[in-house]
Amino acid sequence: MKYHHRVLGMLSLLSIITYIDRVCIGVAGPRIQDALHISPQAWGWVASAFFLSYSAFEIPTGALGDRIGPRRVLTRIVLWWSAFTSLTGAVSSFWQLIVVRFCFGMGEAGAYPNAATVIGRWIPPRKRTRAWGMVWMMGQVGAAISPLLVLPLQARYGWRASFFVFGVLGVIWAAVWYAWFRDVPREKKGVAAEELEEIGPPIPVDHGLPWGHALRQPTFWKFAGIGATYVYSLGFYQAWLQTYLTRGHGYSEAALALSSMTYVIGACANGTGGFAGDWLVRKRGLRAGRRTLGALGLGIAAVFMSATIFSTNGTWALIFLSVAYGGILLQQPNLCALSLDIGRKHAGAVFGFMNTASNLASAISSVLFGYIVAFTGSYNAPLVPMAAALFIGTWLWFRIDPTQQLFEAEKALAA
Repeated sequence: MKYHHRVLGMLSLLSIITYIDRVCIGVAGPRIQDALHISPQAWGWVASAFFLSYSAFEIPTGALGDRIGPRRVLTRIVLWWSAFTSLTGAVSSFWQLIVVRFCFGMGEAGAYPNAATVIGRWIPPRKRTRAWGMVWMMGQVGAAISPLLVLPLQARYGWRASFFVFGVLGVIWAAVWYAWFRDVPREKKGVAAEELEEIGPPIPVDHGLPWGHALRQPTFWKFAGIGATYVYSLGFYQAWLQTYLTRGHGYSEAALALSSMTYVIGACANGTGGFAGDWLVRKRGLRAGRRTLGALGLGIAAVFMSATIFSTNGTWALIFLSVAYGGILLQQPNLCALSLDIGRKHAGAVFGFMNTASNLASAISSVLFGYIVAFTGSYNAPLVPMAAALFIGTWLWFRIDPTQQLFEAEKALAA
C-alpha cells in the first residue's frame, strides 16, 4: 500500500473519532437536558459554546499547522479534545457543561484546516477532492455509529459513560499519529521515488497570511459565505437532531437509532461528492466542475429542508432531513478542495477562515433554534432560516471562480 493511502487512512480515522465525539452530545442531549434541567434556550447555548470557541481558534490553529507542521499540531488537538470529551461526562450543572463544551471546541479547532495541510502535502493533486470525500465520508460513518454506541451505553450505564469511553479513542489515535506520521513525504522513510513523483512537489509553506490582501478579494468572502450558509444548518444535525425528533415528533429513545440513517446518507454523499468532484473537474474544467457540484448539492439541500418545514409526519421529516443532509455533504469535499485551488500555500489559513465564518454561523443557529422553539412552540419553525441560508449558498456557488488564486495578484503587484 502506498504511503499516501496510509496517511489518508489515518485522516479518515481522525474524522471518525471527531464525529463520534461531536454527535455524542446530540444523541445524549434529551437525557442531559432532563438530568440537568436545561431548557431549549439554554441547550442552544450549550451547543453554541462549542461552535463559538471552535470558530475563534480555527484561523490561528490552521496557520500554526502551516508554520510548524500538522504532526505536532494534530497531536495536541486530539489529546486536548479527548480530555474534554471525557470531562463532559463529569459535569453536574449547566454552567460546568458550558465551560467544558467551550474548552472542547477550543481544543478541536484546527483539526480540518490541518487535515487540509496534510492533503496538500501528501495527496497527489488529481486525488485531492476524492481524498476530502473520503475524510468527510468517514466523519459521517462516525456520526452514524454514534447513536448505535451511545444509546446502549446510556441505557445500561447512564449518559455519562459514553463520554468517558469515547475520550480514550482520541488518545490512542494521537499516540500512533505522532509516532508514525511525518510532515512531508520526503521525511518519511520507505516512501518510494515513484510515489514521491506521483505526489509531486509540496505546496510551498508560508509563515503568514497577507490578511490585508485576502480581505479585499471577493473570492475570499464568497468562499467563506458558502461555508457559513451550509454550516448554519450543519450544526443542527450535530446538536439538535435527536432533540428535534424526540420533542418535535415524539420519537422514543429506542427509535432515535433511526437517526443513524441521516449520517449513512451523509457518508454516501461525501464519498460520491469526492469522486464526482474530481470527475467533473476533468470533464468540464475547474470552474464549471466546481460550480456544478456545489450548486447541485446545496440546491438539493435547500429544497428538502423546505419540504421538512411543512411535514407533520415524523418519518417523512426524518427522510427529508436526511436527503437535505446528503445534499449538503455532496458539495462539502468540493468546497474543501476549493481551499487548495484558491489558497495554495496558505490553504490551512484560508480553510481556517472559512471554518471560522462557518462555525460562527452554526453558533448563531444553535442559539436561535432554542429561542425560536420557545417563542413559536414549533420545532419546525427554526428550519425556515436554514432553508433560506441554503438557497443563498446555492447562489454563491454560481458566483465563485475557482481559477482565481487569491495570492497570485499580490505576487504580480510585488513584481
